[in-house]
Amino acid sequence: MTSRKYAAPANGHFPRKRFGQNFLVDAAVCHAIVDAIAPGTGDTLVEIGPGLGALTDLLLQRLDHLHAVEIDRDLIARLKARHGPERLTIHAGDALVFDFGQLAARGPFRVAGNLPYNISTPLLFHLARFADAIADMHFMLQKEVVERMTAEPECAAYGRLSVMLQYRFHIEKLFGVPPECFDPPPRVDSAVARLIPRPAAELAAANPDDLARVVAAAFGQRRKMLRNTLKPLIAESELERLGIAPTRRAEALSVHDFVRLANNLSRRSGQCVP
Repeated sequence: MTSRKYAAPANGHFPRKRFGQNFLVDAAVCHAIVDAIAPGTGDTLVEIGPGLGALTDLLLQRLDHLHAVEIDRDLIARLKARHGPERLTIHAGDALVFDFGQLAARGPFRVAGNLPYNISTPLLFHLARFADAIADMHFMLQKEVVERMTAEPECAAYGRLSVMLQYRFHIEKLFGVPPECFDPPPRVDSAVARLIPRPAAELAAANPDDLARVVAAAFGQRRKMLRNTLKPLIAESELERLGIAPTRRAEALSVHDFVRLANNLSRRSGQCVP
């Protein structure tokens, strides 16, 4: 990928650490991300954290209209000065509490952005709540987070984030991005990932809340055996009946194994389990 610098038209903005601002300034990377998204003119797409507009400007070259969620009032003013409301709708506020469901009026919507690394994990969990209304998501994230999202069982990176996101999405790492592509450069490498919601037929958990409880308990003390971490939820005899050794640890279980454990919990509470 040939690198060339993006000349940001919104000069003079001092990056705010509290908002996790590391602005993408490499034009080649910006173009590669937009090419990966491949936006169509009539798509409903929301960009999280448009910042100085490096992706925003390119997206608007391919879209009739773009939504953006931005918390920084100074950046909002700059974006409004460059793009009128007929092209760009800015939702001012925190993406962690934004109701993304309101964008689904015209059908499934798409999500993209260079996510603030200090809130990326809770933001991914928040977005998962709207997966039924989402067509796909493309994000710049800390490389370590992408490794956790795509990790397989028995890997050190495999954990709660891996299981919960892999249950709900097909996830693919697209390409890496070095620190020098940002201003200011972060102290970590980054990567771009694509997430596509799984169809309902692939979602076998009777109660997603039970799945979340089991996964959180199992990884809460990941070095302990399942018979200890899951004791408040699932008895050792139940683990054995399900063919899961009580002496195993959470990192040894597949997503399917966690779904079986969750459905066992749901069945005991009288819920209909497929």
